[in-house]
Amino acid sequence: MRFMIPGSRRYCGHPLDRREALGFVGALLASAAFSKPARAADPAGRVEEIKGEAFVEASSQQRPLQKASSLFVGDRVGTGPSSRLTMLMGEDTTIKLGEKAQLVIDQFLSTTGGEISLQSGPMLLDRPSGSRPVPMKIRSSYGLIAVRGTKFFAGPSNGVFGVFVDHGTVTVSGGGSEVVLQAGEGTNLATPGSKPSAATKWGTERIRGALDSVS
Repeated sequence: MRFMIPGSRRYCGHPLDRREALGFVGALLASAAFSKPARAADPAGRVEEIKGEAFVEASSQQRPLQKASSLFVGDRVGTGPSSRLTMLMGEDTTIKLGEKAQLVIDQFLSTTGGEISLQSGPMLLDRPSGSRPVPMKIRSSYGLIAVRGTKFFAGPSNGVFGVFVDHGTVTVSGGGSEVVLQAGEGTNLATPGSKPSAATKWGTERIRGALDSVS
């Protein structure tokens, strides 16, 4: 191998052959590839409506949300006091948040579904009747909600964490137990990690209170 001493015109060693030259160039290219910045986060949806204030946290930075703001996988989305936020995820999944709510978009693809972590506050997930079923998972400290093409509420209700299904089917798991909810039914999770109560019909006032908290 032949190389130049920096700052001089003298060379040392033996001439660089073709194979060594190609290997040297390949190493430089590989180094350049690894030094490229990370790929941007995958798009997940956009903001449809805002009442009050809403924000998103990503890469340790917080920015206010506006109508038509883009949302990405990995975003932590939140709302302020007396605020409401409506998001369109993919082509036809609508998520509404009530006041002081926070969720993280863990995964989302319009064709294969996604996972969302609800950390606080109330939310409503809605997919139109007749749309192609897409599996979704909603995680919280209270339990796991598994859903395929439906409209349901999850969040504070009557002093507990409640889940109510407007239409479709939802499976709620917690405390080593699970309950399947059909249209008009709801369940309670009294504390994080507790078992969901048996499926029961919610009364008109409780349904109205739940829906009002996200609209």
